[in-house]
Amino acid sequence: MITSIKCVPCILRSTLLAAQMASTNEAEHAEVVHKVLRLLSETDLSQTPPQVVRQIQYAIREVTGVADPFQRAKAQLNEIALALLPKLKAQVRASSNPLYMAVRLAIAGNAMDMGAVGKMSKQDIESAVEKTLQDPFWGEFNAFEQALSQATSVLYLADNSGEIAFDRILIEELLPKQVTLVVRGGPTLNDATLHDAQAVGLDRLVEVIDNGFDAPGTILDHCSPAFVKRFWDADLIIAKGQGNYETLNTVPADIFFLFKAKCEPVRDLVNQPIGTQVLIRAEKFTPQMEPRNL
Repeated sequence: MITSIKCVPCILRSTLLAAQMASTNEAEHAEVVHKVLRLLSETDLSQTPPQVVRQIQYAIREVTGVADPFQRAKAQLNEIALALLPKLKAQVRASSNPLYMAVRLAIAGNAMDMGAVGKMSKQDIESAVEKTLQDPFWGEFNAFEQALSQATSVLYLADNSGEIAFDRILIEELLPKQVTLVVRGGPTLNDATLHDAQAVGLDRLVEVIDNGFDAPGTILDHCSPAFVKRFWDADLIIAKGQGNYETLNTVPADIFFLFKAKCEPVRDLVNQPIGTQVLIRAEKFTPQMEPRNL
């Protein structure tokens, strides 16, 4: 997915948020914004949005000297999400189709995106989860079930901190399959890193690796050779969040994307309203899409 001109306001919002997380100095905030506006004026918009955002995150670091502006907020999100897990797991156990409910909850966790909505409290997250479970769901769950039944190894590409605790719910439903969780290779926005996976206990449940690159997506040309080999060797790939969709949606691998459509460019790609929970297969695979309600 190339960067749309419609992505620019969102990029600028996340820029200012990151600057405010990194520093209380308003002069630095202004310097960051000016630097990023100059950078955007020269940026090749044929790149994916995560490629553009990565360049901007480095510009913020240069001005503020802070490598991970979201570090404290990410830890808070992980704590809040962990506190919600018992209630959410009970919903899975009570469901007539636990896998389906685990998928819905994993996508609901995608609402925990400070890069899109700013700071989130426990009440905000609980409300977002409840709302997301009421949002429309669109995709091919039957194909997902069938692909899982035929897969031995599953590569699970994580997205955000906090949300990664919701991923644990779905990963537990995938076991005893061989599941490998993949996080970002370094801090970027509020995306999950190895530290976040450890914070929610996923390193004690499955193997956890990083992709060797610090973009808010999965850009195979820049990821580590070790990760790329694991990517192509996997029987099935589950990719969480819009950033992974934006960078992998045309890759010819058997990938199922799980995310909430949050913006116009992605809405236009999937042809579904903003707010829809999406479970979609990569473009190489074109099963008949149909609404599903259980």
